[in-house]
Amino acid sequence: MAERVAVLLASLALLAGCAGPVAGTARPVQLTDGGKAKFKTYYERLNKAGDESPSQQQKLLKDTQHPDFRQKTCDLRGATIKVEPTWSTLRTDADWAPPGEKAHPRGDVYVLAVTITLRQDDAVIGSQIGSLHVVLLDDEVYGFAPCLGG
Repeated sequence: MAERVAVLLASLALLAGCAGPVAGTARPVQLTDGGKAKFKTYYERLNKAGDESPSQQQKLLKDTQHPDFRQKTCDLRGATIKVEPTWSTLRTDADWAPPGEKAHPRGDVYVLAVTITLRQDDAVIGSQIGSLHVVLLDDEVYGFAPCLGG
């Protein structure tokens, strides 16, 4: 069990992007109030799905995976995540590409600081502060599903 917790915590650290600074240049967000509301709704839906069940959250993560990276989804192995964004950090990140990729995703890429809490069977396994990327493409919000290592 301790080995699994260690793997989950290490994976959470990678998920949160604590491997170094986020590439890109900070610029004022040029989103409308409606655009900002879409991002807030995305994270509210993600957390609500996690509260319902791991399978509900896994389905939502798959359904909202960026269309160009649908094959890159991962199984959270029965765990769920809770994401608490710090909205004042929301900014564009026009130079970012997903790990292992050379291409910038289609759409307007944004990054924001978040606190991510990993839960397994209603028990908190770990918590990490990091950055997550989301994309506004064709007026829809897409993300990049996290992968747990190990």
